[in-house]
Amino acid sequence: MKTDALIAMLATGVVPVAPDAARKRFQTALVWGLAGALVIMVLVFGVRRDLADAVRLPMFWLKLAFPLALAVPALVLSARLSLPGMRLGAQRYALAVPWLLLTALAAWVLLRAAPDERMALVMGNTWASCAFNIALISLPALASVLWAMKGLAPTRPALAGACGGLLSAALGACTAPRCRHRFWPFGTCWAC
Repeated sequence: MKTDALIAMLATGVVPVAPDAARKRFQTALVWGLAGALVIMVLVFGVRRDLADAVRLPMFWLKLAFPLALAVPALVLSARLSLPGMRLGAQRYALAVPWLLLTALAAWVLLRAAPDERMALVMGNTWASCAFNIALISLPALASVLWAMKGLAPTRPALAGACGGLLSAALGACTAPRCRHRFWPFGTCWAC
């Protein structure tokens, strides 16, 4: 086949892509991913019984704000990486802001704690189960984000997949079952 014939064959039936196709795909992905995460949370772990009381605590909102603060820049980066030719620009540094703020807060809490309490604060007691619970709850979000990216044209698939994975993990952490002893937003850990 000649080059001109190949180009003509590839160019037949081409329709322009809607300018907001990425936004629509990611909106659909977020709705389905969060809905799936909520269904898993309710069916597998249940909703926290003292949720009305926990909502009044500042730690409830702080532990919900951190994954949301990660999800927003991860969503922006995932959408940009899903389109060919898009540069990341300064938005890639937005992921560092929540980490730096949480690190500063953790350092402040550790410095104020009694020396014999610091190791318990660092290690916690639910790390072995909560990480797996969040991964389980993140699966619908991961599937929907990967679906959104698959329908677009990422030119750096490894980086796009990493940002999509971070987005789905942050969404899962927003709805994940949390240890009632630490005043987490929803549910309780298997270990509690």
